[in-house]
Amino acid sequence: MAIREILLLGNPALYRASAPVEQGELRSLRPVVDDLRDTLMAFRQRHGRGRAIAAPQIGVAKRLIYWHVEEPHAIINPTLENLSAETFELWDDCMSFPDLLVKVRRRARCSVRFRTLDWNEITWALKDNLSELIQHENDHLDGILATQRAVDLLSLALRSELSRT
Repeated sequence: MAIREILLLGNPALYRASAPVEQGELRSLRPVVDDLRDTLMAFRQRHGRGRAIAAPQIGVAKRLIYWHVEEPHAIINPTLENLSAETFELWDDCMSFPDLLVKVRRRARCSVRFRTLDWNEITWALKDNLSELIQHENDHLDGILATQRAVDLLSLALRSELSRT
């Protein structure tokens, strides 16, 4: 278990699609899940925010997300389904660019089907901020950052500047 360095905006590893996790890899990935947890909790303690982190953000190119909203979950090989036609805009943030906010458009509702560390399959129906969160984290697994989803060229702002308005 260790707090890992979070890769920052511009690091080429963040723009690569991650490989699916195979069932035989579960044992070797448990320390990665622990590292994701420790890294997320350290970020949360330092910045006062952070709900999830994707494995590529610590340099592990696997389809794995550590989610801690109310309770912790390892989300393996997520697949987004039932994406609503309804969308909403928000200022998105990311641990890979902690001082930058990006206005993005996300689907208001979706389902995510994934495997657990016990290789059980689960489906969650998510809406609003949780739908946005899983879309953001799933993008990381596909090598896509929120900066690539900016609504327009004026949709980038420093966190400190938006807090003044």
